[in-house]
Amino acid sequence: MGRASVYVLVFAVSMLSALGLVMLASTSYFLDETSGEAYFTLRSQIIRLGIGVLAAGVMAFIAYPRLYRLRWKIFGVTVVALLLCYVPFFADEVNGAARWISLKRLGIGGPNLQPSELAKLAVAILLAGWFTRHEPLTREFKQGFLMPGCMVFVTVALIAGEVDLGSAALVGALGGGMMFVAGTRLLYLLPILGAGLGGLAWVVKFMPNRVERIFAFLDLEKYKEGLGMQQWRALIAFGSGGVEGVGLGNGRQKMLYLPEAHTDFIFPMVGEELGLYGTLFVVITFSLLIAAGMSIAHRAPDRFSRLLAFGITLTIALEALLNMGVTTALLPNKGLPLPFVSYGGSSLVFRMIGIGILINIYRQTPYERKKDLLEIRRRRMTAVSHGSL
Repeated sequence: MGRASVYVLVFAVSMLSALGLVMLASTSYFLDETSGEAYFTLRSQIIRLGIGVLAAGVMAFIAYPRLYRLRWKIFGVTVVALLLCYVPFFADEVNGAARWISLKRLGIGGPNLQPSELAKLAVAILLAGWFTRHEPLTREFKQGFLMPGCMVFVTVALIAGEVDLGSAALVGALGGGMMFVAGTRLLYLLPILGAGLGGLAWVVKFMPNRVERIFAFLDLEKYKEGLGMQQWRALIAFGSGGVEGVGLGNGRQKMLYLPEAHTDFIFPMVGEELGLYGTLFVVITFSLLIAAGMSIAHRAPDRFSRLLAFGITLTIALEALLNMGVTTALLPNKGLPLPFVSYGGSSLVFRMIGIGILINIYRQTPYERKKDLLEIRRRRMTAVSHGSL
């Protein structure tokens, strides 16, 4: 993809963000939380998108090596923010999960912060910096596996304790993916699978509600009035949309039949109103975004930027894949948004910051220098072929 990667990246993000606003305009009119004010969530999302674009612009022009120097401070802030979710004064509990930080008790209004969204970016920065600093020791157990694994484990444990198992699993997968790409021995990474099975056993014993979700996933029709209702309604939405869709604004599931139709389950609304064409557009656009991100990572000028670009792109890819898997009933229900499309301030802003970092890495890649070197090499080969050297 080369030099065109950044243009493809910006195009894909723009298309997904625009689609998110269009679908939010279609669904927000029927939301209970609008307090009687139509399109309240749409206006809120537009403001958050503006903040995200501004943050992306700032990150695009701040040299990414600063992130390397600030990696431990960023991780420290992330840990503190995650710990605040356990403090009742700051925690904002919704549906039994304390995933947000609120300042309402201090009399300060405004949107809440979801620290797990910051954690996804912070882990990518920290691991990229760690494997850059300890590159010669990547294959060793302590520096290549144990220490970075502990960093990932602490983050995953703090997020899981907030009853946000979806984000915890994503951060774990992000950490494992970055460690593998950085060069950690596969022999060290395989036991993580056993740890994951142990974690599942713990969930079965101490969190029966999560197990019921798995049972509901295996038999949606049986649980369609309970824990399986969201995925059951999502399948109805996809089926109703068919190939061409029922038309923008004409969907029925958003009329309080499908909970979270504007956040985690906005993808079925795309399927219902825009049909197969709309869902394919989303899949293809995400594919372009991921290809562009990986292209930037492949051509990054140094190890830190290469690993960081890979981590940011992997985060977006995993979020999109898991959200589509859940909403199409291919995976058990987890609360993960569809990047750039779902309603949500923390997710949108931090993913935009990640896009800004990718643009920054692209800007620092010496494409012109590579082009000059290739031209010099071509001229030398031509001279040799003509016997002038």
